[in-house]
Amino acid sequence: MTDRNAAPRVLYEGKYLKLISEGGWEYTSRPHVTGIVVIVAVTDDGKLLLVEQPRTAVHKQVVELPAGMVGDVDASESLAAAARRELIEETGFEPAEVHLLAEGPIAVGVTDEIISVFEARGLKRVGPGGGDDSEDITVHEVPLAGLRAFLAAQQAQGRAIDPKIYAGLFLAGVQVPR
Repeated sequence: MTDRNAAPRVLYEGKYLKLISEGGWEYTSRPHVTGIVVIVAVTDDGKLLLVEQPRTAVHKQVVELPAGMVGDVDASESLAAAARRELIEETGFEPAEVHLLAEGPIAVGVTDEIISVFEARGLKRVGPGGGDDSEDITVHEVPLAGLRAFLAAQQAQGRAIDPKIYAGLFLAGVQVPR
């Protein structure tokens, strides 16, 4: 019989992840990370900023919204500051403002991560993007009118499409033409 009141027990701790057993359940946690930000960024001329990068866990290139960890470099970093930093780092676009749209758990069966979805407005290109030295990011500026065709083509070429793209657009109230 499982003791649902047992204290959490660390089964394994690596550099980036911790595996925890608690109340008969096992899940992962990221040490030194206080949150995850995901950014919906549409330029003034109607282009959605997407990033593509290799994701080892699924063994594919994944097309996704810009995103990143909070608190991994600076424990006092706010969610909004991290959203701004990640957008610049990954896409080369600086937002005039960021607004929190929603937050909640992303994969409740396997991780304690909470994501915060932000909308970025007033975008200005300030650099090339592409991520930091540990990342291999390709930036895509996709016109909203061609987004469905772009994503279908990427999937047909074997890339995975992160469904947070669709959720983020919905939360930001962005209409994608059929």
